[in-house]
Amino acid sequence: PEGPGRVCMEFTDFDKIKFTIKTKTGKEVSVAADRCGGTDSYATVTDANGEEVFRYWMPDEEDKKTVQELQAKYPTAMPYFFTQDPDYVTVKERVAKNTVTGEEAEGVATIGVAVETLRVAEFLTPTLMEQLK
Repeated sequence: PEGPGRVCMEFTDFDKIKFTIKTKTGKEVSVAADRCGGTDSYATVTDANGEEVFRYWMPDEEDKKTVQELQAKYPTAMPYFFTQDPDYVTVKERVAKNTVTGEEAEGVATIGVAVETLRVAEFLTPTLMEQLK
Protein backbone atom coordinates (compact mmCIF):
# COMPACT_ATOMS: atom_id res chain seq x y z
CA PRO A 1 0.00 0.00 0.00
CA GLU A 2 1.11 3.51 -0.72
CA GLY A 3 0.66 6.62 1.31
CA PRO A 4 2.28 8.60 4.10
CA GLY A 5 4.39 6.50 6.41
CA ARG A 6 3.91 3.27 4.47
CA VAL A 7 6.74 1.26 2.97
CA CYS A 8 6.13 -1.42 0.38
CA MET A 9 8.36 -4.44 0.84
CA GLU A 10 8.18 -8.05 -0.19
CA PHE A 11 8.40 -10.59 2.62
CA THR A 12 8.82 -14.35 2.63
CA ASP A 13 6.77 -16.11 5.27
CA PHE A 14 7.39 -19.74 6.19
CA ASP A 15 4.60 -21.67 7.88
CA LYS A 16 6.92 -24.68 8.39
CA ILE A 17 10.67 -24.83 8.73
CA LYS A 18 13.33 -27.29 9.82
CA PHE A 19 17.07 -26.72 9.94
CA THR A 20 20.25 -27.73 11.75
CA ILE A 21 23.10 -25.43 12.70
CA LYS A 22 26.51 -27.01 13.25
CA THR A 23 29.27 -25.01 14.91
CA LYS A 24 32.95 -25.14 13.99
CA THR A 25 33.50 -27.19 17.16
CA GLY A 26 30.98 -29.84 16.06
CA LYS A 27 28.08 -28.85 18.30
CA GLU A 28 24.66 -29.07 16.67
CA VAL A 29 21.23 -27.63 17.27
CA SER A 30 18.19 -28.41 15.17
CA VAL A 31 14.95 -26.49 14.97
CA ALA A 32 11.67 -27.69 13.49
CA ALA A 33 8.57 -25.53 13.61
CA ASP A 34 5.07 -25.61 12.18
CA ARG A 35 3.22 -22.46 13.18
CA CYS A 36 0.02 -23.67 11.51
CA GLY A 37 0.01 -27.11 13.09
CA GLY A 38 -2.37 -26.43 15.94
CA THR A 39 -2.14 -24.95 19.40
CA ASP A 40 0.21 -27.48 21.01
CA SER A 41 4.00 -27.08 20.84
CA TYR A 42 6.88 -29.18 22.01
CA ALA A 43 10.67 -29.13 22.16
CA THR A 44 13.02 -32.08 22.46
CA VAL A 45 16.65 -32.42 23.44
CA THR A 46 18.62 -35.35 22.07
CA ASP A 47 22.08 -36.65 22.84
CA ALA A 48 24.91 -37.18 20.32
CA ASN A 49 23.35 -40.52 19.31
CA GLY A 50 20.00 -38.92 18.52
CA GLU A 51 18.32 -40.39 21.61
CA GLU A 52 15.73 -38.13 23.20
CA VAL A 53 16.77 -37.04 26.70
CA PHE A 54 14.12 -34.39 27.38
CA ARG A 55 10.77 -33.26 25.98
CA TYR A 56 8.71 -30.21 26.93
CA TRP A 57 5.08 -29.85 25.88
CA MET A 58 2.99 -26.70 25.81
CA PRO A 59 0.39 -26.65 27.15
CA ASP A 60 1.40 -28.89 30.03
CA GLU A 61 -1.21 -30.69 32.14
CA GLU A 62 -1.79 -27.69 34.41
CA ASP A 63 -2.17 -25.30 31.46
CA LYS A 64 -4.65 -27.65 29.76
CA LYS A 65 -7.07 -26.98 32.63
CA THR A 66 -6.69 -23.23 32.11
CA VAL A 67 -7.24 -23.68 28.37
CA GLN A 68 -10.52 -25.52 28.99
CA GLU A 69 -11.72 -22.79 31.37
CA LEU A 70 -10.83 -20.02 28.90
CA GLN A 71 -12.46 -21.86 25.99
CA ALA A 72 -15.69 -22.05 27.97
CA LYS A 73 -15.48 -18.39 28.97
CA TYR A 74 -14.50 -17.06 25.51
CA PRO A 75 -15.83 -19.54 22.92
CA THR A 76 -15.27 -17.23 19.92
CA ALA A 77 -11.63 -16.35 20.68
CA MET A 78 -8.75 -17.79 18.66
CA PRO A 79 -7.58 -21.08 20.27
CA TYR A 80 -3.90 -20.11 20.46
CA PHE A 81 -4.78 -17.26 22.84
CA PHE A 82 -5.67 -19.86 25.45
CA THR A 83 -2.42 -21.84 25.32
CA GLN A 84 -0.39 -18.64 25.40
CA ASP A 85 -2.48 -16.90 28.06
CA PRO A 86 0.01 -17.33 30.95
CA ASP A 87 2.78 -15.88 28.77
CA TYR A 88 0.62 -12.93 27.68
CA VAL A 89 -0.16 -12.17 31.33
CA THR A 90 3.53 -12.31 32.29
CA VAL A 91 4.61 -10.05 29.42
CA LYS A 92 1.85 -7.53 30.09
CA GLU A 93 2.72 -7.39 33.81
CA ARG A 94 6.42 -6.88 33.11
CA VAL A 95 5.84 -4.19 30.49
CA ALA A 96 3.33 -2.41 32.73
CA LYS A 97 5.85 -2.47 35.61
CA ASN A 98 8.50 -1.05 33.26
CA THR A 99 6.12 1.73 32.26
CA VAL A 100 5.44 2.64 35.89
CA THR A 101 8.88 2.15 37.50
CA GLY A 102 11.31 2.38 34.59
CA GLU A 103 12.86 -0.95 35.63
CA GLU A 104 13.90 -3.28 32.83
CA ALA A 105 11.12 -5.62 31.70
CA GLU A 106 12.99 -8.82 32.56
CA GLY A 107 12.84 -11.49 29.88
CA VAL A 108 10.99 -9.26 27.40
CA ALA A 109 12.73 -8.64 24.09
CA THR A 110 13.62 -5.06 23.34
CA ILE A 111 13.10 -3.38 19.99
CA GLY A 112 16.83 -3.84 19.42
CA VAL A 113 16.56 -7.61 19.96
CA ALA A 114 13.56 -7.72 17.61
CA VAL A 115 15.45 -5.83 14.90
CA GLU A 116 18.47 -8.14 15.19
CA THR A 117 16.20 -11.20 15.05
CA LEU A 118 14.64 -9.92 11.84
CA ARG A 119 18.12 -9.30 10.40
CA VAL A 120 19.04 -12.93 11.08
CA ALA A 121 15.78 -14.06 9.47
CA GLU A 122 16.38 -11.90 6.39
CA PHE A 123 19.96 -13.19 6.18
CA LEU A 124 18.78 -16.82 6.28
CA THR A 125 15.83 -16.44 3.88
CA PRO A 126 17.80 -16.64 0.60
CA THR A 127 19.62 -19.75 1.82
CA LEU A 128 16.37 -21.40 2.84
CA MET A 129 14.70 -20.44 -0.44
CA GLU A 130 17.60 -21.92 -2.39
CA GLN A 131 17.26 -25.21 -0.52
CA LEU A 132 13.57 -25.39 -1.42
CA LYS A 133 14.34 -25.49 -5.15
